[in-house]
Amino acid sequence: MTDREGCITLNMISGVGYAKYRALCDAFGSPAAALEVSESDLLSVPGIGPQLADRIAHYSRDVDPVGETAFAERAGVRILTLYDDAYPEVLRRLYDPPLALYVRGTLPEFGVRKSLAVVGTRRMSRYGADVTRRLAADAAAAGLVIVSGLALGVDTVAHRAAVDAGRPTVAVLGGGLARVHPQENVPLARAIVETGGAVISEFPMRFPVNRTTFPRRNRIVARLADAVLVTEAGADSGALITADLASEYNLVMAVPGRIDNPQASGCHKLIKSGATLVESFADIQEAMQLDLLPLDFNVSEPEAVYRADGVSDLPPEARKILDALAVRERTFDELAAETGLDAGSLNATLSMLELALKIVRDAAQTYSLRRFE
Repeated sequence: MTDREGCITLNMISGVGYAKYRALCDAFGSPAAALEVSESDLLSVPGIGPQLADRIAHYSRDVDPVGETAFAERAGVRILTLYDDAYPEVLRRLYDPPLALYVRGTLPEFGVRKSLAVVGTRRMSRYGADVTRRLAADAAAAGLVIVSGLALGVDTVAHRAAVDAGRPTVAVLGGGLARVHPQENVPLARAIVETGGAVISEFPMRFPVNRTTFPRRNRIVARLADAVLVTEAGADSGALITADLASEYNLVMAVPGRIDNPQASGCHKLIKSGATLVESFADIQEAMQLDLLPLDFNVSEPEAVYRADGVSDLPPEARKILDALAVRERTFDELAAETGLDAGSLNATLSMLELALKIVRDAAQTYSLRRFE
């Protein structure tokens, strides 16, 4: 058995986390060596009790690492361990990094490409859904990788906004990749992979979700992101756990809500505690010290007025919008009717045009061409 295989095996044994893994490696030199010693030898390791020593010494009775690896391969899943170069460096810096990381799709180069975790309540209001969709779409259009947990509510809206914009997003699951939860989001998980993103988990393929797995999932979400944005959350929301974990090493931001909405109380608590208040993507851009333009745009010197021959490098969707705004200012619904674009594509393209300094949006949510003196 190799040490890589030892990591996969230990990760499948109930009760073995990074602390126990480290103790075993300190005692026997490597994870593979720890799986070859006797039960009595295991009992000499601090923190390894009789039950855990029995499970480790007789691991083949309960787990099948060979079958697990074969199952993962058939499902198109890569297993990255602490012994793999492709294992994300940002996760190695956790106090308790995952022994193994199951990845379906394309994992961005975290630490090189900027990322934003968008998290919040499962019981979001219409306001929460709208603000999450807009901010996540703006962030994705600006080239940020959206990270979230694939839960219902805010997580789902954030992932969907990135997918609709054709941008990569990463979903960190609270269970195995063969047990996607909730089941309603299986199509979304598939779309995330197809859009160039990834669905990942530290848990074995068939591992079921439970109330202890979500807090563990949250530390990965927090560590993968350069900043965490809570768009709507109640006082007891798990999103606050993610924000608290992120506050140790990253920026925390929150969107204010109505004072009579219980699902906004968590965000207000974060803001009172020093989280950056976010009203628009410009606040995110400033807080993260971003100087980003959309990846699809080649922005030339600002023009005094819109000219059709000055936008030939823009996508067709963008040209449709600019053609409509060349006649007069329009609302989102008017642009949807005029251009025939679906809401996701329209929202993403509008965000990119705003960031490219082509259009402006006023307080009444009306769009017009940006005019330069």
